[in-house]
Amino acid sequence: MTKVITYGTFDLLHQGHLNLLKRARELGDYLIVGVTSDSYDRGRGKLNVRNNVLERVAAVRATGYADEIIIEDYLGQKIDDIQKYNVDIFAIGSDWEGKFDYLGEYCKVVYLPRTEGISSTMLRNEGMKSIRIGIIGSGRIAARFVPESKVVSGALVTAVLNPDPVESQRFADSFGLKACTDFDDFIAEVDAVYIASPHMTHYDYAYRSLSCGKHVLCEIPMVLQKEQAVGLFGMAAERGLVLMEAGKTAFFPAFGHIVTLVKSGIVGDVVDVKTSLSKQVLPPTRELDYAQAGGAMTEHAPLNLMAIFKLLGLDWSGIRFHTRMENGVDVYTKGEIDYPHATASFTLGIGVKTEGNLIVSGTKGYVYVPAPWWLTDFFEVRYEDQTRNRKFFYSYDGQGLRYELQEFLSMIVNGRRNCYKLTPAESIAAAEIIEKFRNNENVTVI
Repeated sequence: MTKVITYGTFDLLHQGHLNLLKRARELGDYLIVGVTSDSYDRGRGKLNVRNNVLERVAAVRATGYADEIIIEDYLGQKIDDIQKYNVDIFAIGSDWEGKFDYLGEYCKVVYLPRTEGISSTMLRNEGMKSIRIGIIGSGRIAARFVPESKVVSGALVTAVLNPDPVESQRFADSFGLKACTDFDDFIAEVDAVYIASPHMTHYDYAYRSLSCGKHVLCEIPMVLQKEQAVGLFGMAAERGLVLMEAGKTAFFPAFGHIVTLVKSGIVGDVVDVKTSLSKQVLPPTRELDYAQAGGAMTEHAPLNLMAIFKLLGLDWSGIRFHTRMENGVDVYTKGEIDYPHATASFTLGIGVKTEGNLIVSGTKGYVYVPAPWWLTDFFEVRYEDQTRNRKFFYSYDGQGLRYELQEFLSMIVNGRRNCYKLTPAESIAAAEIIEKFRNNENVTVI
């Protein structure tokens, strides 16, 4: 029996894909199709894939050409697969001519004729109307957002809103946008809103934007109270709109792979998750201003809680805080969360420096993510037997905001209202824990 293998993203499955699969199938008796995973595509910088991996696998299966479908998840997997499945022929489109000659050491390499005049990129460009995005706020992260948007297909930043006319115009001039100081003027210019204003304004801007029928991507923390989070997500669902918290780490290729590996049991049963994040800041700054909800918890808790929720779930039973306060603002906070069969902790600082790593401890081994874990492009799975240790490397492009923006636009275009990478329930739980701290529940001042 002659085994053939081919690979592809197979996004927006079209006639070109069908022709390639048919030709590959005709080369032998058994066709294996490797479909790239979402994390692998993002790791290679492919941010414009419209269909997720489950949808793409289903589309390939529906063609009837594949005898077996596998997931391609890492660089170098083709060699492993060829040997693992005893493959005779590797087939790929002629647009890759010469790029896979190195596989000739393991099997026969065949470059198949490419169907001219059609591609997934062309279909995406034809089918995706640009989504006009308005930015509320003109601070540091807003300035990073505009350049990031330019690498995401379908994103078109058109306007900025800041009640301060000087700041609004300064930002607009810097990026070629329309400057707005009035919310009604601003909202008429956009299809979706990115909220990057001070924490205390998030709820009002999100509520008003959703009321006007606009999709919302809101910086962390989205809100500071559980009831507010519940209300906003309910409002978005009723109106068929996308509401997403911009916890960028949740959308990184490396972090997604960490979650997948841990859930697969690579370190056994997880019994402890430790995470930390710190940034030393000097006054005067918003982070140290009580009136603007500054502090280590409001600045850093959302990303750390997101990691804990992803790895241990939402079935937590209790939480305790230890904090150091200066001028009414927590410059250091440590939280300890109880789970039925595990524990978790987070250590945060804006006036105290911490290691900034992430450690997931299990019954068989542990995952070590070095600082800064929230921007990671590398992590390691470690065991008692060090010869079994495995290192994983991923690309991390730009400022990282492109990953969350791509997911946000994908949800809008594809009609998805919930995101498994950062779910509404996880955002609500984070708001609940922040609210408990701000209400001084189980807080010990040190």
